[in-house]
Amino acid sequence: MRAAAISIVLMLGILPAAAQTATPAASCKSQATEKKLAGAALKSFMTKCEKDSKASCDASATEKKLSGAARNSFTKKCVNDAVGT
Repeated sequence: MRAAAISIVLMLGILPAAAQTATPAASCKSQATEKKLAGAALKSFMTKCEKDSKASCDASATEKKLSGAARNSFTKKCVNDAVGT
């Protein structure tokens, strides 16, 4: 009985942490809107944000050992989600 209680407590402690990591970060578009960027500042921010997102998505694809069409599809969706397209 004691082991069951301990396992429940451990699971309850882990679940909130898992839920926090599952929430996506704000998209580039929403960040730009929040910062009220326009013109050249908006273009510069979006270019840098998209470049950073591509690098992050490429790293995730490598970590997942994806290649070929699967890698391209994953990276495209990942970047689109991050940019907010």
